[in-house]
Parts: sequence; structure tokens; C-alpha cells
Amino acid sequence: MLWASPNTLAGLLAGAAGMLAGARPRWSANEHALVFAHWPWGPGGAITLGNVILHTGAQLELACRTYAHQAGWGPEPVIGLHDHERAHVYQYMVLGPLFVPVYLLCGGVSARNPLERAADHYARHGHGWWPWRLR
Repeated sequence: MLWASPNTLAGLLAGAAGMLAGARPRWSANEHALVFAHWPWGPGGAITLGNVILHTGAQLELACRTYAHQAGWGPEPVIGLHDHERAHVYQYMVLGPLFVPVYLLCGGVSARNPLERAADHYARHGHGWWPWRLR
């Protein structure tokens, strides 16, 4: 968690700003993150910054579509948004301050991004949150 702390600080600042507009924080031991529900900005859904999850809805535990499904790559079952975001928390704990540059270099918010595909895989199967094999 210490390695992810620069990103977590950014998430805490964004969450605190959101609290001025009604966001509500709660610690989620399952997600290893402080979750801000009712975060007032963005197109909907959630974004993870270190060990902070900013979520526009009332509850993070809801069903959502995978990036591949939304990109039209074929039908896939729905996944839990909380599981998807937990995978990103784990990825942040490994990559720390390198997460954002790596994420952007891998394609950003896209079905082609291996970090997003791995988060979807983890949300579907409960394993495989790390996108690259170690040999």
C-alpha cells in the first residue's frame, strides 16, 4: 500500500473534493480501499486511484459489462464492478506510481488495454488480475 500511496493521495484529494458535493466515504476491507460513493463527476461507473475507489453510484457491488463486451468483441456475462475495481487496486499495489503511465501506454480506457482485460478476467473468474505472465 505504501508503494501506491502517491496515487492514493490523489484519490483522497479527489474524494475529499467530492465530499463537498455529497460523496460519502467508507472503508471496504474486501476491496482494500476507501470507497467514495455518490462521487459527483464523470460519466458513471468507477475509477481507482491507488487504494481509493471513486464511484458515482450508491453501491460499488453491482453488475456491469466487460470492456470487451462493450467494444462489441462478443457477448460476455456481466461482472461485478467491485471485483473489477479490486483488481485495479492490486495492480496499483504492484505498479505503485508507475500504474498511471503504464495504463496510458497500454491504451487507457480501452478493451485493448491488458490492465482492463485482466481486471475483467479477475472479476469473472476470481483470479488473474495481473496481465503479464512471469516466466
